[in-house]
Amino acid sequence: MSSRHMNRPAASVACSSKRPAALVVCSSSRRRRKIADAAAAAAAATRDSSSWASLHEDLVSLIGWRVLAGDLRDYIRFRAVCPHWRSSTTCPRGRGIVDPRFHPRRWMLFPEGHGLYPGHGKLGGYVHFFNLSTGAFVRVRLPFFRDHCVLDSVDGILLLQRDQDTAIRLLHPFTGDIAEFPPLETLLPHVDPWLRGNKWNYLRSICAACISVGADGVVKVMMSLPGNRNFIFATSGDQQWRISSWRCGPSCVPLPFQGKFYMLHHPEDNSEPEVFQVDPPPPPPQQEDMNLGTPSLPPAKFIAKCPASTEICPPLYDLVECNSEILVMTLRGEQYSLYRLADLMLGRTVPLTCIDGSTIFFSRQIL
Repeated sequence: MSSRHMNRPAASVACSSKRPAALVVCSSSRRRRKIADAAAAAAAATRDSSSWASLHEDLVSLIGWRVLAGDLRDYIRFRAVCPHWRSSTTCPRGRGIVDPRFHPRRWMLFPEGHGLYPGHGKLGGYVHFFNLSTGAFVRVRLPFFRDHCVLDSVDGILLLQRDQDTAIRLLHPFTGDIAEFPPLETLLPHVDPWLRGNKWNYLRSICAACISVGADGVVKVMMSLPGNRNFIFATSGDQQWRISSWRCGPSCVPLPFQGKFYMLHHPEDNSEPEVFQVDPPPPPPQQEDMNLGTPSLPPAKFIAKCPASTEICPPLYDLVECNSEILVMTLRGEQYSLYRLADLMLGRTVPLTCIDGSTIFFSRQIL
């Protein structure tokens, strides 16, 4: 019994020793195959990455400008691929405001809702930006809201007022670039005296603002304020805001677009409204007088006539931006029509049949 008892464990040990040996052989061969496959994949990836990284810098720069034409955030990601691509393309930091190519045009500051204004303690210094083309959201931390308030968002650039001295500042949310403008307090003497309440409320409640950049890199801002039919404007580095010598219509709310204002003018004979364009101020050397009230802002110029109406009750007219162009909208009850301003300027009155799947939101409030 003892011999049989001793042999059984030996047999079982032999059996168990053979099976693991076979398993070890199989697993080791699989491991070698995996290592070989991983090495081949790494070599292929190295070849691919080296070929992309070895693109000529002129070609990388050209591709980068094409990417930037689509979206600034994609351009930033493109530059982050490798050091060669980063060195072959222009850095947006330091140029975010003075170079219009780096303006985040399709991004807008997204309202948080529930009374959570930018700078609210519950937001922790973060705000959201919304891409009008792709619907993407991005969360950005901006510490400026501790002592600044947001007045407007123009082409994705924030128009801020500094609390301590009411200075106006332009902030690029993705590069951190800043442009300095005069304090709002320089406009207090020019607020209409018949306006009731706190005059600061009218200065901070901007109807519309637009930004333009000259060939010399000088940044210009035009603004329309409630209760004031003049436009105010300034260039970066000015000490005070200036006021246009001419006035717009009483119910005019301009539409900012590519550094200019577009607005509807209703003739006294109740005919169809006319579209006028306001260009930014000319460069400083062309201005003879820099004092307030001088005619240094070009007068609004007529560019198109709105579509005529055959109905007894004329429709409502408005200007909207859609797909990077201006549309003239006619609204009668629940029916509306859209026309390209570019077509109306050429004398063509052809309503649009679609807006390429886009959605138009109507609101006088930017933020």
